[in-house]
Amino acid sequence: MKEASLESFFRHLGQYVALSEEEFHDMLSFFEKRKLSKKETLMHAGGPCTHTHVVLKGCLHMYFVNEKGAERTVQFALEHWWLTDLLAFQNKTNTDFSIQAVEKSEVLSISLDQQERLLEKHPQLERYFRVIYQTAYGASLMRTKYLSDFSKEEIYFHFTEHYPKFAQRVPQYLIASFLGLTPEYVSEIRAKKRS
Repeated sequence: MKEASLESFFRHLGQYVALSEEEFHDMLSFFEKRKLSKKETLMHAGGPCTHTHVVLKGCLHMYFVNEKGAERTVQFALEHWWLTDLLAFQNKTNTDFSIQAVEKSEVLSISLDQQERLLEKHPQLERYFRVIYQTAYGASLMRTKYLSDFSKEEIYFHFTEHYPKFAQRVPQYLIASFLGLTPEYVSEIRAKKRS
């Protein structure tokens, strides 16, 4: 295995399941590898949600456009994070969300049918998918909790302290969108902290 991003993903999987290099290479045959340029859209709102994606390299965000025409980010994904509209993916329906590359990125994408075939052939991966979905669900609950419990300032500082990788790599306007704040307000909070 020569590619650093694939080696890293192999090590990531190894934290959850026992997988030989041969099994890993077979597993990859179920995926489609995609390279995305910065701001390239991977999934469009209103279209079918046909794949789930894992980030090998880079950063993505998933968002919807509200009634006022403003983008609201609902999720970010860095290396080894999965991203899709899970309900639309499971039900093979259209999605209300778009997925876009925040920076130049590489992803592995898999369709529902291919995922089913993959799990039939490598049943040990069931555990991996269960753990990542449980983790994603838990993170979603925590986000709901802190959005309803914390002040706007606390929300921002909680995010930047607990998710420093995102805070360093994601533009402030997208962090603001994710936290339900305006970019101007985030600038004020940061200026206040510096002074």
